[in-house]
Amino acid sequence: MATVSAWKLLTSSKVCRCVKSDLFPRALQGKRSYSTKSDEPKPEESGFKEEPDSDKTGWLSKFLSRKIEPTKESHSRLLSEKDIIYELQTHNVKPSKMDPYIQKYAEYVKAISTRGDVKKELVGSWIVGVGDLDQCLHLWKYPGGYSSVDESAKTLRSDPEYVQLKRERTPYLRSRRCQYLLHFSFWPPITPRQGHNLYEIRSYTLRPGSMIEWGNNWARGINFRRSNEAPFAGFFSQVGVLYQVHHIWLYSSLLSRKETREVAWQQPGWDRCVSHTVPLIKHMESRILLPTPFSPTQ
Repeated sequence: MATVSAWKLLTSSKVCRCVKSDLFPRALQGKRSYSTKSDEPKPEESGFKEEPDSDKTGWLSKFLSRKIEPTKESHSRLLSEKDIIYELQTHNVKPSKMDPYIQKYAEYVKAISTRGDVKKELVGSWIVGVGDLDQCLHLWKYPGGYSSVDESAKTLRSDPEYVQLKRERTPYLRSRRCQYLLHFSFWPPITPRQGHNLYEIRSYTLRPGSMIEWGNNWARGINFRRSNEAPFAGFFSQVGVLYQVHHIWLYSSLLSRKETREVAWQQPGWDRCVSHTVPLIKHMESRILLPTPFSPTQ
């Protein structure tokens, strides 16, 4: 009865003149909606427009955009042609112990080279000159892939001479880590260099899932960086810190580095490689490396 009285009061002519009907509750207006349609505005009402179909886009947008197709192959098969594994060792040395550390590591390298029972080869060995100081990088190559890695690890852990050599240099270290890497197939082959050179390692941590796109862009971009034979090696990680890329460049001096990079920016297409790859990067760093006396590449 109270509801009926309220309804009569609300619909009286005096009240209707001062109260708009669109303020009435739906239940009082006698309108109930059970529609499953969304009350959200249409795209054109909300200010957003639907993307046109791919077959309706112009040739220019197709040329500028890149689409990475889904694949059933692993990234390692698509980006690297061989099963050669590389190991990048990073050793952080106590500031006052660099000289004895280098001496002991040289003995370790000599033992592996002389005996020949460990299936790995030293590619390069460096001391960081700019970046994380009191740090050394050692790049090893396993020609037989992971089978060589397994056999070498077993020998290094069990042979008394190798165990002793490792024990002797351990007190000189603050920390250490390593990664297993694959070499990008579009980079030039790794060849030892002679003379007095410096190296730059540029390390990029990428967004997960972006490695193929990185490779697609750098397969073209590497052609803009071949002046002065600067490219030395390009890797992507397989074990250790994942989605990480290492580009190693060679220069005769820091001035040569500056000039080589400026030449790249003068070539049409290099800017596009940079603009397409920068959004893929989560973190990056650059370190200048100086070869150790026993490094195969100088």
